[in-house]
Amino acid sequence: MPFVEQAAQGAGIRIAIDRGGTFTDCLGITPGKPDILVKLLSNDPTNYSDAPTEGIRRILEQATGTLIPRGQKIDTSNIESIKMGTTVATNALLERNSTKCALVVTKGFRDLLRIGDQTRPKLFDLNIRRPETLFDDVLEIDERVTLHDSTEDKSTLRDSKRSSYELETGVGGEAIRVLRPVDSTHARQGLQALFNKGVRSLAITLINSYTFPNHELKIADIAKDIGFPQISVSSQIFPMIRAISRGYSATADAYLTPLTRDYIDGFRAGFVGGLEDVNGARCEFMQSDGGLVGWQHFSGLKAILSGPAGGVVGFSKTCYDSNRKKPVIGFDMGGTSTDVSRYAGTLEHTFESVTAGVTIQSPQLEIDTVAAGGGSILSYRNGLFLAGPESASAHPGPAAYRKGGPLTVTDANLVLGRLQAEYFPKIFGRNENEPLDYEGAKKAFEDLLVTVNADLSQTSGKTKTVEELALGFLEVANETMCRPIRSLTEAKGYRTSDHDLAVFGGAGGQAACAIAANLGIDRILIHRYSSILSAYGMALADVVRDVQEPCSVLLSSSLEELDDRLASLEKNASEQLANDGFAGQTIGFEHFLNLRYEGSDTTFMISRPDQGTWDDAFIAEHKRQFSFTMPGRDILVENVRVRATARSPSVEPEFALDQQLVDSPPTIVSTKKVSDQVPVFFEGGWTTSPLYHLTTLRKGELVNGPAIILDNTQTIVVAPRSKATILDRHVMIELERSTGPTNAVEDTPKTVDPIELSVMGHRFMSIAEQMGLALQKTSVSVNIKERLDFSCALFSPEGRLVANAPHVPVHLGSMEQAVMYQHKKYLGKLRPGDVIVANHPISGGTHLPDITTITPVFDDAGENIIFYTASRGHHQEIGGILPGSMPAGSVELHEEGAMIVSEYLVRDGVFNEELMTKVLLHDPAQYPGCSGTRKLADNINDLKAQVSANAKGVGLVADLIAERGLATVHLNMNAITANAEACVREFMKRTYKETGGKPLVALDFMDDGTPIKLAITINPEDGSAHFDFTGTGEEGYHSFNAPQAIARSATLYVLRCLINQDIPLNEGCLRPLIFTIPEGSILNPSPYAAVCAGNPITSQRVTDVVIRAFEACAASQGDCNVFSFGINGDNDDAGHPIPNSGFGFGETICGGSGAGPGWNGTSGVHIHMTNTRITDPELLEKRYPVLLREFSIRDGSGGQGKWNGGNGIRRVYEFYRDMDASIVSERRVTRPYGMFGGGDGSSGVNYIVKKKGERWCRLGGRKDFSVQRGDCFVIDTPGGGAWGMKDDEVTNIENVAVKSMVERRFVSQFQLAQEASN
Repeated sequence: MPFVEQAAQGAGIRIAIDRGGTFTDCLGITPGKPDILVKLLSNDPTNYSDAPTEGIRRILEQATGTLIPRGQKIDTSNIESIKMGTTVATNALLERNSTKCALVVTKGFRDLLRIGDQTRPKLFDLNIRRPETLFDDVLEIDERVTLHDSTEDKSTLRDSKRSSYELETGVGGEAIRVLRPVDSTHARQGLQALFNKGVRSLAITLINSYTFPNHELKIADIAKDIGFPQISVSSQIFPMIRAISRGYSATADAYLTPLTRDYIDGFRAGFVGGLEDVNGARCEFMQSDGGLVGWQHFSGLKAILSGPAGGVVGFSKTCYDSNRKKPVIGFDMGGTSTDVSRYAGTLEHTFESVTAGVTIQSPQLEIDTVAAGGGSILSYRNGLFLAGPESASAHPGPAAYRKGGPLTVTDANLVLGRLQAEYFPKIFGRNENEPLDYEGAKKAFEDLLVTVNADLSQTSGKTKTVEELALGFLEVANETMCRPIRSLTEAKGYRTSDHDLAVFGGAGGQAACAIAANLGIDRILIHRYSSILSAYGMALADVVRDVQEPCSVLLSSSLEELDDRLASLEKNASEQLANDGFAGQTIGFEHFLNLRYEGSDTTFMISRPDQGTWDDAFIAEHKRQFSFTMPGRDILVENVRVRATARSPSVEPEFALDQQLVDSPPTIVSTKKVSDQVPVFFEGGWTTSPLYHLTTLRKGELVNGPAIILDNTQTIVVAPRSKATILDRHVMIELERSTGPTNAVEDTPKTVDPIELSVMGHRFMSIAEQMGLALQKTSVSVNIKERLDFSCALFSPEGRLVANAPHVPVHLGSMEQAVMYQHKKYLGKLRPGDVIVANHPISGGTHLPDITTITPVFDDAGENIIFYTASRGHHQEIGGILPGSMPAGSVELHEEGAMIVSEYLVRDGVFNEELMTKVLLHDPAQYPGCSGTRKLADNINDLKAQVSANAKGVGLVADLIAERGLATVHLNMNAITANAEACVREFMKRTYKETGGKPLVALDFMDDGTPIKLAITINPEDGSAHFDFTGTGEEGYHSFNAPQAIARSATLYVLRCLINQDIPLNEGCLRPLIFTIPEGSILNPSPYAAVCAGNPITSQRVTDVVIRAFEACAASQGDCNVFSFGINGDNDDAGHPIPNSGFGFGETICGGSGAGPGWNGTSGVHIHMTNTRITDPELLEKRYPVLLREFSIRDGSGGQGKWNGGNGIRRVYEFYRDMDASIVSERRVTRPYGMFGGGDGSSGVNYIVKKKGERWCRLGGRKDFSVQRGDCFVIDTPGGGAWGMKDDEVTNIENVAVKSMVERRFVSQFQLAQEASN
């Protein structure tokens, strides 16, 4: 690409560095001279001790012509600035190789960060492996503060005694009760003991310190006095509500900052004056939020996304045209993974993310990562093609690296001619002196082709060539990378096709055209520094200070106060920048308010609008993302924030695409510039393509595809039907838009192609996933939005399951019964725009709070149903005899709330709110002792969210059909189902052989003595199996009855766990199975039996029984421990009911998981049929009139054996007003069994502790009860069973993921987000 000199900005050299895990990219920018690029290994101890220092030395030698010996301190007088991003902190977090810190936490919460949000990382792993914690020691501090008022209960505001309380005021304006001040003496003793033990780094996280930091600061002062060099105070790092996330962030900072400081000190030691000379170079580091900060203030927490942030800044500064204002998607494809992000004029931040298993609460650029890159391993399993998530890494690398590595994406590109071996340096092989091994890569594909073609021959499919096989793998890899891009855009209400694609990273140019075509994007921008864009982004970045504080006020009545707060923060940020040396420069300020509707937990960080009001901006953003607003609801302020930027002169001219095309109209490039003619394989077969060297091409020259463009660091593939135009500093590739289905004519007979099937499997699952994201975004209730108790799925025209996103396992398979019931009921009666709603067990429901909405998808003519989309969400309140609609004492179905067999929720596109008000509010109240829903507005809004999620699925199905054709989509729908069926049949045949053909039997008992009995008989000929629950006890006159759909769901879940491969989750998994579930039993009760506890509780026991039959692992806690409380409503002083003053709350609570052959159980984790989050202590106390006194692990409650069971937990609630409560639990009598000689886990216990007399009273496992102010509820959950006889030679430790097993954020973040957060 032609070099464009920059106008002089200053006398010194500007150096920008991206220190990556494998390579370090260095860029030297000297006024009036060509830029200097240096690329070197990040670790090469035989040649240099530090890569960035060596890079700077080489740049200075080239820039000045002066020899600088290695090891000599570098004089920075010729350097204007050093701007650097580093993966030092990221790698330490991934590999867990920094110095451990200690956690200082409120008494009663020593295990808060070990339990976390109680979810397990991977939904279908029986061996639950949590990432290793960042701290070794925990010090509990005897102190406690809480909020006096709660958002759901206004009674304290009317309390006549309010003025008599000694209330403090929090930073956010909340009324604070100091229950126990800090015990300074014991705190000092504990801290001193840690110091004497050798601990030097502390993370301090006290409950509610986000708004009342006094106690944390007092502890920090004591720690400073003792001499701790690193003290990370959570309230000062990022003062936002959520103790768990804030605690993780504080521990990450305490864990990483000493290492980061050590690295910086070592880096500084290589320079004269240690970079402290005011006349020398400024040295700044890139933070995760995309802003630079002086080395003096660079912390471990802010360094985690330092490198990727440089790439986002790079493409935002180089590829966004501020005149056209077309948003840009950043696509950074490397060897191991691909990062995707979005820019539309401002950097988009997220304030909570997960990196290497650690939740980080801090401003970070919104970057999604998928485990697909050049090194992604290609495999063929169960008739499907897979790309990743495993990677060949740098060693052994791809097969073509000549080190015995596996097949990868790089090998596919090499075999297809998209990489040309002769143009690569000869750095491969044992002695690193050989070229890429084309023949070796081709041979590996030929070996795999034998298996693939053998399978195709058996199914009468068309056999493939090596090239078709390699191309197919690329198609699958590309679709894998497209899934997070669709989620990044579509989930926020943006059309993916309305973006440009900015491609960078070493492997991006090879996939650019294919990715853009898949997404419907017609323009690709590749900057001249695309292969080192992260480093270049450092050069373009600005120094930033981001400050914020909590706030708890009503927006409409607090505008003047908010302006004062923002002005104060602005002053604070200005002073920080002045201290950094930017007092005389122009500083820009951005003001933000973090806003939410009252009663909702969804916040939006809204920037101060140029026009209109804060209210207008918030409402517009809410409507854009969620398609609805909440008129009449107050808007609340959660945080105020100011981002101050000291803007530096840019070395990059403003990108003005239209002007460049006017100045230099594209003209076809001369054939004289063709350097070579090379064979490249595309969809149409081999084609001879011209190869150009980018350095020979000039502005305005146009290259028609197919073609290859090379520069020193990357290969750009220009696909057929596309053209590349050379701009000032970019290659712009434009694609022809597709006008219809890419496949053959609809009535052409077709056979299933495994490549297309693999891609379509991704697309079907992507539809279900995006529906789930839409539902989470648009819902308002805590249960759906925060605890993620919902599922979304796609169904065939007959109502059979096609794809179910891995949300809540108990919904797997059970929704199919609901959709099939409605399909048969309304056959021929439904019209476009209709939505059916149901929750009754006789129509496929599991329990009444789980309300299902079903939307038919019609063909273009509106005549035939071609798919169904459906969503099921757990509504926190639907009426019944108790708030929360999960009564322990219900004996009839109507006592559990609204019953909906089948109704039109939407008819001809009109939402029937009047009908739903009748069904949810008035109908349940007709029964004696029952109430209608206590949260009608939330029900209505959540139902609208479910309708919206279904509509999202309908739209995505329509897009898929428009792209592929209906016949192709249906063909693959049936094939993906058959694929799942084949996987299960093969597993059953293998199980029959391994067990010698004996029947698999299991028996367990509910706490009331009801047996659950199972016998599994396998047919070895066809792999079918009979699951016979004959002998299971009768239905009970209680709420633990489970509709038969639950047994099917539990079976599907267990089979997926045991198969232990990423098979499609659809009705094909159940086709080989025959179920016998006796009518009138607890697993197939009569239509009006109470069932609310069957879904969360009995389902766990069924799961234990199925697992026991297969002898897979010991019993887990066998429970969900559903606890709920609330009130029907309050009266005013005159005794009149106060409208909407009732509330209900419920949550499920974790316990211990069972051990298995070779692993210990895990403590304090949700198991099997649920994976919902627990409520953060600070959110619980902010919303409800309760105090959480303890949340800890019950040491010793797991069974003992060769492999120990996981421990249960203790959770203690204190009530601040009279309320009704309910506990629904199991394993209070029976104990979770051990296997093969392992000990049983401890059973659970529930207590009510009466304030009067301090009496501890057992409640039993199933109890509705009333509490008075000052009473406590104590729940001890069961531990898991052990596996095997105890062996003294085996070291039993808590099951964590060892270093080699830590999930890397940039390897599998998208997959983990789908599983771990649900």
